[in-house]
Amino acid sequence: MKRFTAILSASVLLLMAQSAMSACPGVLDHKMKNLDGEPLDLCTFAGKVVLAVNTASYCGNTPQYKGLQALYDKYRNQGLVVIGFPANDFGSQEPGTSAEIKDFCELTYGVEFPMVEKTSVVAEQANPVFAELARMTNDTPEWNFHKYLVSRDGKRAFSYPARMKPQDPKIVTRIEALLEE
Repeated sequence: MKRFTAILSASVLLLMAQSAMSACPGVLDHKMKNLDGEPLDLCTFAGKVVLAVNTASYCGNTPQYKGLQALYDKYRNQGLVVIGFPANDFGSQEPGTSAEIKDFCELTYGVEFPMVEKTSVVAEQANPVFAELARMTNDTPEWNFHKYLVSRDGKRAFSYPARMKPQDPKIVTRIEALLEE
């Protein structure tokens, strides 16, 4: 009987730990649409390290798509997800429709990481994810390809400026540290 109770207690503790780990942090507790217009529940990324990036198709930083895809390819099996947030907030450099954005990203840069439909990332118009990330970091995007890196538990976020390339050692080192936690 004692053994059964110990096994049951261990099972309950394991379920509680799994439930806590899979709880959706506030920064991801949002539903958006992907570029196909289908619902995308960002809670599906709970427990992963998230790199959220505001993107644009006609920007000097647009080649960063290649680096973002490379990070996704290298670290996704370890728990990294890159999420693109196309925005037309800076210089009108994302004028296209969701279908045009999707075609451009897939055909030009082979983007396979999740992307939401065109949104806003600045000021009062910011989508709820970017509004929360700005609050968490005290930093807002000043241009296309601003990057926010979020810990697995969603309690910590780090901000990186648009000019910093995805393979910058500061970003890669932080990704690797967060993946090890």
